[in-house]
Amino acid sequence: MDIVGRKKGFQALLLHLLLPFLVVVFSERTLAVSSLNYTKYRQVGSLRLARIQKHLDQINKPAVLTIERVPPERPKMKIMKTDEVRETNRSSLRGAAWQTWHENGQRCPKGTVPIRRSSVHDVLRAKSLYDFGKKHRPIQLARRTDAPDVVSGNGHEHAIAYTDTSQEMYGAKATINVWNPSIELVNEFSISQIWILSGSFDGSDLNSIEAGWQVSPELYGDSRPRLFTYWTSDSYQATGCYNLLCAGFVQTNSRIAIGAAISPVSVFNNNQYDITVLIWKDPKLGNWWMGFGDNTLVGYWPAELFTHLADRATMVEWGGEVVNSRANGEHTSTQMGSGHFAQDGFRKASYFRNLEIVDSDNSLISTHDISTLAENTNCYNIQSSYNNEWGTYFYYGGPGNNPLCP
Repeated sequence: MDIVGRKKGFQALLLHLLLPFLVVVFSERTLAVSSLNYTKYRQVGSLRLARIQKHLDQINKPAVLTIERVPPERPKMKIMKTDEVRETNRSSLRGAAWQTWHENGQRCPKGTVPIRRSSVHDVLRAKSLYDFGKKHRPIQLARRTDAPDVVSGNGHEHAIAYTDTSQEMYGAKATINVWNPSIELVNEFSISQIWILSGSFDGSDLNSIEAGWQVSPELYGDSRPRLFTYWTSDSYQATGCYNLLCAGFVQTNSRIAIGAAISPVSVFNNNQYDITVLIWKDPKLGNWWMGFGDNTLVGYWPAELFTHLADRATMVEWGGEVVNSRANGEHTSTQMGSGHFAQDGFRKASYFRNLEIVDSDNSLISTHDISTLAENTNCYNIQSSYNNEWGTYFYYGGPGNNPLCP
């Protein structure tokens, strides 16, 4: 993946992605596109190509002015009793996953940030130009109570842990195990993420801030796990997008590339790797910040993007999500997490550990009272627990299609 440096800017709402991975062959009237195994050969009319190119010109902006950034007020750690202190590096079986673009020594010049550039091929893998970089509208309240509607509706399936809505929450944190799940179809994905939510699940005003890792052949043109962000202020209808594919998330870090592949990844019954993601509201200016690892600020979602989240979150979710297209009438074999069920445990099933929320005092506190949900436990499931080292944690995932999940 090619990474480029670019000036940080207010309209770094205008910071946007992308370098072509594929060869484009032009003719006067049409464009023949080969995207390896991810797209069939297609003929693209010149008018559509012109619209796509105009859109790419808008999001693939040149350098903009450097800005002075006001550092956010970071969440504080609550004092823990001695027997509750976690040993974060107890075993060589776990380690921090990083990003592949660092492997050849690439770095961004001072005052710039790394941006993954998009191409015509990326747009053509999407259903339409309008759908490029957007999540399809997920299920509403029915997702928590009516599993058949989830499958027959838009096909999103989950294995998640979530908080009580009575709490006041201003952010969340977790350490997320990274795997490379297989994806059956190009338009399906597998995601492991944190959701920061406020608004109505059964209306059009749901606000959501999301971050974690995902495998999405349609979005990226490959099947590697990648760091991602997402936001919406109207229940995934017209606002929001992945990463830097629209005005929204403002990146400030020169070493973390949103949309870049993560490496190394966990291996079954062998070394395990994870990433730590923190999302919280800065009590000074009200922007929602993303942290990566222990102390690395990645960027922020400006407060003015949101309605309900301009105040606080009413729910936090952690866990996995897949798209089940039910091709040929069968459940997808797209994997969630490691592709193994929760009961298989460490080094086999994927995990979230050290679940924490940010309270009204801007303090990180371990979350104890969580509920769990999986719409179809024969396909993907979740099991939560607690210990002194991992705090509140859970294993989750599954293989999708199997004899009990036809």
